[in-house]
Amino acid sequence: MKMTKRKIIKINEEQCNGCGACIPNCPEGAMQVIDGKARLISDIFCDGLGACIGHCPQDAITTEERDAESYNEKKVMENIIKAGDNTIIAHLNHLKDHGEKTYLKQALDFLKEKNITVSFKEDYQTPPHACGCTGAKTMDFSTETKEKKIETGIHPSHLGQWPVQLHLVSPTASYFHGKNLLLVADCVAYALGDFHKDYLQGNSLAIACPKLDSNLESYLEKLISLIDEAQIKSLTVMTMEVPCCRGLLALAQQAMSQASRKIPIKSIIVGIKGTILREETIC
Repeated sequence: MKMTKRKIIKINEEQCNGCGACIPNCPEGAMQVIDGKARLISDIFCDGLGACIGHCPQDAITTEERDAESYNEKKVMENIIKAGDNTIIAHLNHLKDHGEKTYLKQALDFLKEKNITVSFKEDYQTPPHACGCTGAKTMDFSTETKEKKIETGIHPSHLGQWPVQLHLVSPTASYFHGKNLLLVADCVAYALGDFHKDYLQGNSLAIACPKLDSNLESYLEKLISLIDEAQIKSLTVMTMEVPCCRGLLALAQQAMSQASRKIPIKSIIVGIKGTILREETIC
């Protein structure tokens, strides 16, 4: 085990409340919530750049210089390729934005070796943005010259319940019992033109934002109750392609690991221009 003195993150366990907000904001997948606390799962996954720090509502994450195992880009890539293209691209952009040319080359060489192709341009310049999150990057595609479909008539709502925000819903509500549940990131319905017709119809709904919402521990408890007590039949997690959305799927997977029942979980990732980028069954 090769040790070297370098900068690495430090988690204050007394301040950490296990909300998990740091998890989707670590491009290397270096952290997990274990026993109710965020943990660094391995030194080799942490590059010490601190992308997660500004996303901790408890200010429980800092960096320190200490003896640690050397960061290993190959191991990081082996860890994140299982999460899909969006996670890989977020990591590559993270390396590029921080000028880590050596690690970026190692990552791209690894993808080439594994015959994995992703939509990443090494010379693409990401505009600066205050929060450090690629999901908040300003983009205007309203003037794109694509043919618009003319829609006429009134389109009925397929919403069959109220409320819908995860903090407000009750797992004991009758509209959840034995139903298929959509757990949807707030932005999805605005990006996906046929959300009501193609996805919401006949399903129960809960919406949440893993980046901006507070008290994610409450979300975890409700999801466990929905699985065990409301006995929902399935859980479909719909998120946007931006990295900050990944926390919603992570939350659903954490709830499943702690629930006594096992149900199918499906992930649907929506592009910012309203296309379905990927659908896959998680478990």
